[in-house]
Amino acid sequence: MRVQYAPGRPHRPRDAMLRLPFIALANLFLLLSSLLGAPFRMLAARHRPAYVRFRLTGDPSYRQQRRPRFSLGGGSKPEPSDVTSLERFGEDLRLLAKDARVKGIVLEVEELGLPSAKREALVALLAEFRAAGKRVVAWAVMVDSDSYALMCAADEVLLAPMGRLELVGYAAEATALGEGLSRVGIRGQFVRRGDYKTAPELFTHPEVSDIQRRTVETFLDERYSVLVEAVAAGRKKTAEEVKGLIDVGPFSAQRAKAAGLVDALVSEADLPVHLGLVAAPPAADSKAPAAEEDETELEPLEMYLETVPFPPVKWKRLKRRTRLALVPVSGMIVPGKGNAGGRLATADAVVKGLRAAGRDKRSKAVLLYVNSPGGAAIASEQILEAVQRVAKKKPVLAYMDQVCASAGYMVALGAKEVWSAPHAVVGSIGVFAGKFDTSGLLKLLGIHRTVLTRGANAALLSFSRAFSEGERAALEADVEEMYQSFLGHVAKARGRTKEEIHALAEGRVYSGLRAKDVGLVDRIGGFEEACRHALSLANVTPGDFELKTYGAAERKMSLLRLLMGAAHPQTYAVCPMSWNLGGQEREVLASLADETRWGEWLRQWGRETRD
Repeated sequence: MRVQYAPGRPHRPRDAMLRLPFIALANLFLLLSSLLGAPFRMLAARHRPAYVRFRLTGDPSYRQQRRPRFSLGGGSKPEPSDVTSLERFGEDLRLLAKDARVKGIVLEVEELGLPSAKREALVALLAEFRAAGKRVVAWAVMVDSDSYALMCAADEVLLAPMGRLELVGYAAEATALGEGLSRVGIRGQFVRRGDYKTAPELFTHPEVSDIQRRTVETFLDERYSVLVEAVAAGRKKTAEEVKGLIDVGPFSAQRAKAAGLVDALVSEADLPVHLGLVAAPPAADSKAPAAEEDETELEPLEMYLETVPFPPVKWKRLKRRTRLALVPVSGMIVPGKGNAGGRLATADAVVKGLRAAGRDKRSKAVLLYVNSPGGAAIASEQILEAVQRVAKKKPVLAYMDQVCASAGYMVALGAKEVWSAPHAVVGSIGVFAGKFDTSGLLKLLGIHRTVLTRGANAALLSFSRAFSEGERAALEADVEEMYQSFLGHVAKARGRTKEEIHALAEGRVYSGLRAKDVGLVDRIGGFEEACRHALSLANVTPGDFELKTYGAAERKMSLLRLLMGAAHPQTYAVCPMSWNLGGQEREVLASLADETRWGEWLRQWGRETRD
């Protein structure tokens, strides 16, 4: 049955009337503040900067996050020039683009860790700014391949004289621990459904399998081609020239300049001189008298606003903005309560977030943001059921920009539409289960254990011995049942037969683009585009809207709880692929890097794991 979504109910007049006095008072205060400050800003107008400085570092959020007024040691405060969100950065660029006295911006790039989707969104914002006739000057001290690809979207690329350009492409390290574990008396015993479900190979194989190798190389090829295309377009070179330069990297600042990968070598102190904002100092052998030292610096946006007589004012609205609910599923999906700072997505926290989003009458639609390598079967089914319940009330759109694999993909199936960024990791439809047989290690240590049971399979998950034939047969039947259930969920959600999904499943992993081609996702797009489309599904005009997060990860993590969880060895929540791509892939597989930590291997969250 097709669910029809009614247009959003308008705000009740009574509520608007009750808010009117407070809105009027707040706006009057804003007006008076703006008028009183105008004379001072007019006096400062002659010092308005021609270039405004922005610092791009870390992983800014898509939308501006409200910071608490009071914090007890809750992280460092961003610098005035820091880009804190793509939303705010876009607003700032559009404001500057309208000012004829502003020539452009200086974008300082430092230690970025952006998903490819955010990088593409930033490139689009810079292209829009440049189309308005403004210049973008990118400057850095040291950048890797990903950061450099972003810098290539600027009009001019500058590097500090002591800097380095780590343009070397991408590398992947696939791991196989089977032989190493056997040397200390540990054997990984796992049952999997699908040759492409390579996660257990990390513990069972002595070498990386050909299937795993081909999977990794497919992602490497795709990411490498994106890098080559970005550098070729930005530096006006052919693809072959770029590939040749990558093969002789990394580069010192001098070599990068000689190769045409950067336009000039400029220290931070000399940026104003390079941009023509101050006169160059006389040469050391010049007889001209030395001018008084000029301490001119590039100013952030807040200093620019102090020179604008009437800067934009965010007036309080009588009519509230349309609200879109955001429910994140970030990290390993596990049963239980609470959340661990994005490392774990507990079923209780996500389900409560979904329920709250469903109850919120102001939220006309829900965006389910999935960034998970997988997790426990029972937890993913709980979340899927909650998504389906909310989807009966209002449209739900699932969006992924990093990794949405196995149980992560399972929870996305309850949405009306599934969207992906072009290079997200998607799929890994399959199931595995197993344990570690530590009997060899116990023998080496002189530890003797006797397993006493009542019931043929009571000691199925005991570490003290290997599976019996009956136990393995029971586990294989259980895994097969779980796999068929997984296929059924996907087939129903995607409008396909189980046979068709099986041909795409068995643990196969796709990029977002390839997932779209085979029908596992509906559309390829960015975060903002997905948000607006979610609202359009509710027949709401997606103009200026606000985003409210439900079920977000808690800031604090219980170390004791994690250690206690690590003491139970019945489920192995590890990555869908036992590999980690360097460079650009650190944002896609950040949560997968824990595959070499014993605590993650030995976590008990149920017996079967879709991951």
